[in-house]
Amino acid sequence: MATMKDVARLAGVSTSTVSHVINNSRFVSESVRDKILSAVAALNYSPSAVARSLKAQSTRTIGMLLTSSNNPFFAEVVRGVEESCYERGYSLILCNTENDPERMNSNLETLLQRRVDGLILMCNERHPISENQFSRYPNLPIVMMDWGPFNGACDVIQDNSLQGGLTATEYLISKGYRRIACITGPKDNVQARRRLAGYREAMEKAGLNSPDGYQIFSNFEFSGGLEAMSRLLALPEPPDAVFTCNDAMAVGVYLALNQTGLKVGEDVAVIGYDDIELAQYLTPPLTTIHQPTGELGRLAIDTLMRRLEGLHSSPQTLALTPRLVERQSVGS
Repeated sequence: MATMKDVARLAGVSTSTVSHVINNSRFVSESVRDKILSAVAALNYSPSAVARSLKAQSTRTIGMLLTSSNNPFFAEVVRGVEESCYERGYSLILCNTENDPERMNSNLETLLQRRVDGLILMCNERHPISENQFSRYPNLPIVMMDWGPFNGACDVIQDNSLQGGLTATEYLISKGYRRIACITGPKDNVQARRRLAGYREAMEKAGLNSPDGYQIFSNFEFSGGLEAMSRLLALPEPPDAVFTCNDAMAVGVYLALNQTGLKVGEDVAVIGYDDIELAQYLTPPLTTIHQPTGELGRLAIDTLMRRLEGLHSSPQTLALTPRLVERQSVGS
């Protein structure tokens, strides 16, 4: 592999002159510049990204640590992050934790050692991250999606899940449903608890009872929706409407109803949460609470950039407002 010294030797100039041309850091005459560029082409020379990053104190890379999930919501957020990185001239290094704490810590250490310019963490609370792990990188900008692993150390972007749960349940009530069940995520997940709290608040305000078995903690996965809906259908009095706290589980709910010959929107109303792209292509299309997934990813990068540019210093929490998207999975 050719080096800068090889380019300098072929062009008959000093290595510092080659560096000035490559980095455009000082005026060099056109004739000398042409010699250097010709040598670069002849040797197929590529500047060392590592060396340039050490000199500039920037790698132009962003690291992202992601909890493994079958939920397409994560993929749509990552797409927004990657697009925003590309538009700004940054590269994205994506690491998947597979819900394994050892793998999570190993991936995090890898990202930190690669000296990424900023870090986005989209993990769950089941395996918390130690603040001590960042002690060697005190000025590293960090954005957490949904929750913060430790107080006051990073920016947090989250949706108003309690309001979203309230909106979804009130919508079902407004359509005349009274036997309304809720399938939420794991008990140790902040957003799962908040969406369930919104459901409970709406039911209480309407004076409606939520019988035993109508509130199910699941896993935010396709399989969780299938298993939870099967349990609900086995109750002596099954619900006539279900608030499913993410769209991935709603897909499983659809399958459970289909397997028993029940029709979504006619026999049982279903409302989801997230508004993933798949939601509009289900049969019938899924009524859901919209989260702007692509915008969420871009907001994470915008927040990191502002931090890198010194435009704000104190950690901040940014809350997105959920909104209802009406489709055909809820009848009247």
